[in-house]
Amino acid sequence: MAGVKDTVLFSLVHDFFKIYLTRMTNRSPNTVYAYRESLEALFDFVKSERNISLHEVCFEMIDRHMLTKFLDSLEQRGCSIQTRNHRLNRIRAFYKYAAKMEPIAVIHRDEILKVPLKNVEKTEIIEYMSEDAVKAILAQPDASTPKGLRDLFLMILLYDTGARIQGLMDIRVCDIKLGKTPTATLHGKGGKIRSVPIMGGTVEHFKRYAIAFHPNVDAYSDEHMFYVVRHGHKNKMHHDTARRLIQEYAVYAKNDCSDVPDNAHPHLWRHSRAMHLYQHGVDLTLISQWLGHARYETTLIYAKADTEQKRKAMENANKSSPLAGKLNSDRFTISDDDLLKRLYGLR
Repeated sequence: MAGVKDTVLFSLVHDFFKIYLTRMTNRSPNTVYAYRESLEALFDFVKSERNISLHEVCFEMIDRHMLTKFLDSLEQRGCSIQTRNHRLNRIRAFYKYAAKMEPIAVIHRDEILKVPLKNVEKTEIIEYMSEDAVKAILAQPDASTPKGLRDLFLMILLYDTGARIQGLMDIRVCDIKLGKTPTATLHGKGGKIRSVPIMGGTVEHFKRYAIAFHPNVDAYSDEHMFYVVRHGHKNKMHHDTARRLIQEYAVYAKNDCSDVPDNAHPHLWRHSRAMHLYQHGVDLTLISQWLGHARYETTLIYAKADTEQKRKAMENANKSSPLAGKLNSDRFTISDDDLLKRLYGLR
């Protein structure tokens, strides 16, 4: 593996994650992950724009123009303005830390601070998929193959729980509780934990999936639900891997259903599930609790997006759900960039 070009930058990255966030400020693992994800995404973007390897990235390459281009790309991928601003604030935090630790980084911090937060419109439009679009995407995986079985269950659980994609990747086998009222335990933002009900059909898919992918574990296992195999070892699936597989199925599904959007990003599934429940008459208060919203007002966006409520009970909503009637882990090699990210705390 080639040595890094900018040793100051990568030493600061390492200390920011391994010392400052974890030891000095005692941030939660989820918070540390959020910071790491933001900085890793920025570095990956610089790599792509410059057509270079990670070890070649340096402070001078990341100016206000590069950062703005990165933030704009997030919105183009379907991220909200709030997500854009969250990423910017986390990147700013790193540069402020860097400037305190190394005087040479002050000029780079000042450059980053020139990029402003973006104003959020008061009536931001919520995008969501139709039920036909969700059904079309779920019809694509071949559940007779291991990969198809895994991918189908992943999308079913994503839709049924309304989980954020990282929350889905964090689910472990023990987080699925069966019985009279099956539930899934989700780990959300700020370390919040909540349990959401899952449909009977989802439970059946879980059982099939568990037999194929977790054959030698019990219900109390802390193995990650979704994983990939690298060098014979199971590793938690990365959210980017999940995003890619979902988008691939959406591309094929668009040939069968024109309602399928060009970008079927994971958060769109969360919005879609909430909107479908609302359209079937489920009370917004219940939806707010189910989504884990800290403020009820946040959930009102679904009422504003669709003023015509359909007065049906949640049971009826589930009966017409896209989940009704639906039923080789990929191997990866560790690249130099992957190893470099692990060494400096970006993974």
